[in-house]
Amino acid sequence: MRHSAFLTVLGVSVLLAACGAEPQEPQYGANPQLPEPSRGILPTMKIPKPVGWEGQMPTVPQGYSISAIATDLKIPRQTLILPNGDILVAEGRGGNAPALKPKDVIAAYIKGKGTTNVESGNRITLLRDADGDGEYEFRSTFAEDLNAPYGLAFINGRIYVANQDAVVWFDYQEGQTEAVGKPTQLSELPSEINHHWTKAMTASADGRYLYVGIGSNSNITERGMTAEADRAVIWEIDAETGHRRTYASGLRNPTALTIQPGTGQLWAVVNERDEIGPDLVPDYLTSVKEGAFYGWPYAFWGPNPDNRVRPQDPDKVAATIAPDYALGSHVAALGVAFSNEAMGESFADGVFVGMHGSWNRANPVGYKVVFVPFSNGAPSGEPVDFVSGFLDAENNATRGRPVGVSVDPRGALIVADDLSNAIWRIVPNAAG
Repeated sequence: MRHSAFLTVLGVSVLLAACGAEPQEPQYGANPQLPEPSRGILPTMKIPKPVGWEGQMPTVPQGYSISAIATDLKIPRQTLILPNGDILVAEGRGGNAPALKPKDVIAAYIKGKGTTNVESGNRITLLRDADGDGEYEFRSTFAEDLNAPYGLAFINGRIYVANQDAVVWFDYQEGQTEAVGKPTQLSELPSEINHHWTKAMTASADGRYLYVGIGSNSNITERGMTAEADRAVIWEIDAETGHRRTYASGLRNPTALTIQPGTGQLWAVVNERDEIGPDLVPDYLTSVKEGAFYGWPYAFWGPNPDNRVRPQDPDKVAATIAPDYALGSHVAALGVAFSNEAMGESFADGVFVGMHGSWNRANPVGYKVVFVPFSNGAPSGEPVDFVSGFLDAENNATRGRPVGVSVDPRGALIVADDLSNAIWRIVPNAAG
């Protein structure tokens, strides 16, 4: 595309963003308001400009404290808390999907304006608080020369890493600060095109299986269905043999996975499709049922057909099950973790969700960590802002963008921030 043409279309996009009218009804819970799909020349594209913290801090609830336990990282994504309390941080950036249309070039440009200019770490960093005072004074590179690592899991003396192209593992002994030797590959992962490159991962409660989220290769099949083979799915992989099968399908981009304590139930947060309006389709939190189909690309939020998909498949539409809990459209949920009693009575039963933030709404949403309360093992109320202050809406600026979240059993929430390249730690004041 010529430079002048690019600027012209970009200008139209900005104008549309400025003029966009968006419903203000909240979109959360089991029965979110779903407006009629709307399509224009271009989807609304607007992203807050990055700014520094300049001495400020994220906002947390009264009775809690927050600190940055690591800075100057290289695009931290997901974290893993080891049995001895050490924290592993996956750092990197992946993806190499070519643009299909002029709008893809524009979208890439706009999204790029809201990301860090730090180079991809392609590594795992270890953080240690040896004396338990909340200051992680020791830091080492646990493993390097990885390929856009994202998902992390620990099972029976092995640390598993989901790179963008494969699951690999390292032997691990408690207290170890650096991996020994090269990793062993357990299973290849779909990586051709890699429109959605992140590979979320968690381990089953019994340690027998790994669950890996594999996002679609397009927004809504623009590259054809052949490119979507083994995409928009969650794989179940045997942690010993590498044997794999599709556990659930129709999940456009499952960006974070976790296991519910006590039940062993798999849960996920999923980023839904774009370009049919600022309030479609809600990203969601859901329990993942074995063999279930969640709609992509044919339908959304139950049997609501997406008429952009041709040919349609009425049987697939009818088979689509609705997720458990809407988080809001385009919030870009990238982290999920169950809480525990050590996090305080008000936040003991539920999940924390890291929201990276929107790029395709006139009024930005996300850019925070919320707590979704549970009752009787299921979501039961409105989301509560737990870590905010990343977004300065008045000045269209953002100081950070949350990604992965982990809960330390001893009572701390760990949040990866891939814009300010920091790891935040939030604790109840009584916990120190």
